[in-house]
Amino acid sequence: MDSEGRSPLAAACAAADAWVGVAGPRTVLLASPRSWCAGVERAVEVVERLLEEPGRRGRPLFVRKQIVHNTHVVRGLERRGVVFVEELDEVPEGATVVFSAHGVSPAVREEARGRGLEAVDATCPLVTKVHAEARRFSARGDTVVLIGHDGHEEVEGTLGEAPEHSVLVQSPSDVRDVEVPDPDRVTYLTQTTLAADETAEAVDALRARFPRLKEPPSDDICYATTNRQNALEAIVPGAGLVLVIGSANSSNSLRLVERTRRAGTAAHLIGDATGIRPGWLAGVATVALTAGASAPQALVDEVIRALSGLGPVTVQEHSTAVENVRFAPPKEVRTP
Repeated sequence: MDSEGRSPLAAACAAADAWVGVAGPRTVLLASPRSWCAGVERAVEVVERLLEEPGRRGRPLFVRKQIVHNTHVVRGLERRGVVFVEELDEVPEGATVVFSAHGVSPAVREEARGRGLEAVDATCPLVTKVHAEARRFSARGDTVVLIGHDGHEEVEGTLGEAPEHSVLVQSPSDVRDVEVPDPDRVTYLTQTTLAADETAEAVDALRARFPRLKEPPSDDICYATTNRQNALEAIVPGAGLVLVIGSANSSNSLRLVERTRRAGTAAHLIGDATGIRPGWLAGVATVALTAGASAPQALVDEVIRALSGLGPVTVQEHSTAVENVRFAPPKEVRTP
């Protein structure tokens, strides 16, 4: 019996009826840019190059945290022998460990050196930029207010650059509780994967509290995050449903869903095609589709094939920007 007291056969028939009930032709509005960004591509490439090194066979390769926030990417690398760990004490002394795209604090780097680990840094260069800003602004005597999400690896790494001079703000309502030694010496930074509109609200609240608030020389929200938000926003008005492909711990994917819902359109985060529920498609003739910056394009293709199984699908791709950014890999994996 299932949760509704039905036999397995009755449950299967009910599920089949649900899918049949939403069958029919559809239009898929495909956002572009979508899927992998340059930072994600670089991080995955680092791991793949290390796996292909001569003499690597039989030697485990460790990655601290998920290399990028996508379960399909992580599982694929695990099948190739990569071992993902939460902390460095799980890595044998002298082994090779990769730091994920989200970055690490100086304390983690020091721990790796102390344990004789061969550390390869796959941190996204745009995250590295924020780390450098945290060091620079705190060194000149400012309190650094980081706008971001508590517990996210990127936030932990950035706060670790100047822990005695940094404060985390998650929302505008947090600003009233911020205490600083000198209200005239405050600089804000942001997590790179936030929604631009929510970040602006937090900055406005900070500026109202600290009129002499200073800002980074350039926007900390990465170009890929902004591009994916703008691309989806452009097609939402023509859709009855928005599907965002990404894992539940992917910050930029979650922001895509949240922004869409705030605009009044139904939106759902799915890990892959199996996450689609038939009830979402009832009465929906046009679906907007995108993928977060850590979700592979193959998952997008899979979702389109799944929708095609319900009837003819017309795909209309809408591009709002062209991304040609590429980040060089770290020196440890560069080929001559």
